[in-house]
Amino acid sequence: MTNAPSELIARQLLAQLNALRDGPGWRRLLSHVGAIVFAGLIWRFDSLPLPLRLLGLWISGISLATCFAGLHECCHRTAFRSRRLNDAVAWWMGLLSFYNSTFYRRYHQWHHRYTHQPGLDPELEDPVPTTLSDYVLEISGWNWWIGKLRGYARLLWGDLSAVPYLSPEVIPQVRRSVRLQFVAYAALLAASLVAGNGFLLWSWLLPLAVGQPFLRLLLLAEHTGCAYSTDGLANTRTTLTLAPVRWLMWNMPFHAEHHLYPSLPFHALPAAHRWIGPRLQHLDRGYLAVHARLLPRLAELGQPA
Repeated sequence: MTNAPSELIARQLLAQLNALRDGPGWRRLLSHVGAIVFAGLIWRFDSLPLPLRLLGLWISGISLATCFAGLHECCHRTAFRSRRLNDAVAWWMGLLSFYNSTFYRRYHQWHHRYTHQPGLDPELEDPVPTTLSDYVLEISGWNWWIGKLRGYARLLWGDLSAVPYLSPEVIPQVRRSVRLQFVAYAALLAASLVAGNGFLLWSWLLPLAVGQPFLRLLLLAEHTGCAYSTDGLANTRTTLTLAPVRWLMWNMPFHAEHHLYPSLPFHALPAAHRWIGPRLQHLDRGYLAVHARLLPRLAELGQPA
């Protein structure tokens, strides 16, 4: 399990940073959903110039895909003070980004418990690309879509008894949550067919597919090329990036800080970075710079034997 060295942040300061507040969560949530709606309206407004509509499609898609970041924060139950509110927002953000929060919370807890440890971290079940063709497939989102379809089929009908992070008591909860999610998708599909406007395809599936490469680029940078060890200063990367990216990702680019102190709410991560940043082994300026360094090393990025 990753441990944070006790001297990184003083205990009194850490207690202040750990304080949960509703205001930042509501502002981030409402602005994020607002971006989806506003950009989506631009995309679907036929009388607007095509370049502007395509820009709306791109922004809407990225905003939909990065709902994953809001899901992630709420699964830690740090976005809001209320546990129930965190869980509700996580479920709806998962609905928008094609994740299930009930399953993801348990999966992600295991990821934090065994960060970047082969054979233990469930994120490592998805292989790191080690060839250029693998890299292109990963960034395109193709692997993600295929994995999602297979994963949901397993959650709905498969045998989950051997999944280490799903206890027998939790499995029925996960199945109910996934079924409810697909009832919502079926209702959207039915409404789209009745209205004849293809809402599910044109306002959700297509934009989400367009936005996935952006999210894949960011998520691939979090641990790829980092140490396969329990050292939280070495097994996770923080990427210094533009304010709009930090906003869309609910400050997840401060990823090493988050792994070292997962109790910190998203709005406290920039402050925590002041103390943690100088100690990190993987601190990069910009995602393009990260990928420019990873690409020549693809063949050596696989897990140790």
